Amino acid sequence: MIKIGNIELPDFPLLLAPMEDVSDPPFRRLCKMHGADMMYSEFISSEGLIRDAIKSRMKLDIFDYERPVGIQIFGGDEEAMAMSSKIVSTVNPDIIDINFGCPVKKVVCKGAGAGVLKDVDLMIRLTKAVINSTHLPVTVKTRLGWDDNSINIDEVAERLQDIGVAALSIHARTRAQMYKGHSDWSHIARVKNNPRITMPIFGNGDIDSPEKALQYKNEYGIDGIMIGRAAIGYPWIFDEIKHYFKTGDHLPKPTVIDRVEAVRNHLTWAMEWKGERLGIVETRPHYTNYFKGIHSFKTHKQQLVTLDRPEELFAALNEIEETYAGYEVV
Repeated sequence: MIKIGNIELPDFPLLLAPMEDVSDPPFRRLCKMHGADMMYSEFISSEGLIRDAIKSRMKLDIFDYERPVGIQIFGGDEEAMAMSSKIVSTVNPDIIDINFGCPVKKVVCKGAGAGVLKDVDLMIRLTKAVINSTHLPVTVKTRLGWDDNSINIDEVAERLQDIGVAALSIHARTRAQMYKGHSDWSHIARVKNNPRITMPIFGNGDIDSPEKALQYKNEYGIDGIMIGRAAIGYPWIFDEIKHYFKTGDHLPKPTVIDRVEAVRNHLTWAMEWKGERLGIVETRPHYTNYFKGIHSFKTHKQQLVTLDRPEELFAALNEIEETYAGYEVV
């Protein structure tokens, strides 16, 4: 059993990564239904929370059915991080996570996200500010380092543990790599095998199949896996990995009917949470991933991304079900 503070997770848990414009309550709910053991919110700007920015505040919405769930914050100012952690604590997530890994320029330029990898002392001060401002367990998600010439994850892991960080998730790329090239999990394995490290270490990067998940589990000895992009439009990956671990066999691929049901749920929950108009618009980017690999789908996709009324969208989904009844997705 893996413990983060008082939170108990199964042996070798599967975590849903925090992803901007993806990891919202409707998507998290689907992933929970399909086997995710723990999830994180989209990352939230500490400055945005303090300014009472509406979008930032909405990201604080969590629901009992998705627990355990962590809320992730980012920022480059100690006072702002402390204040935002106090705000986050009021909605009672299970964990507060700090993002020291986002490679996006607009975040890095503010001295936040992966930008902090160039200043480990600042990372420690920011983390201490959060830990000292909440009663909740604090975890961190980061990368290997700024670039190949400055990989510092060994120092980062030890110093974060020393100040009380409860678990560390490591994306096995540098900031310079962004999301390109191959991830290098050997660095994660080295951290995990460090006799000084006792906190759980979770690996992240390029896990997109049950076989790869089992290979990385066995090869690198980590405590669990965090899955991000592979779950977009495919929440079934969590169940598939767990089934493969137990049996060595593959679950049947989700049918078109399974995919339509997931889209119906996603759209319905998005409209309930965000309001009808915003729910419809913000679900549109997901359709490509849900229906990936389906032959001659262009016309249907065009309908889904242009229709504006719920009844029209649900009728279009019914038509997809009828058109592809019995179709096997490759």
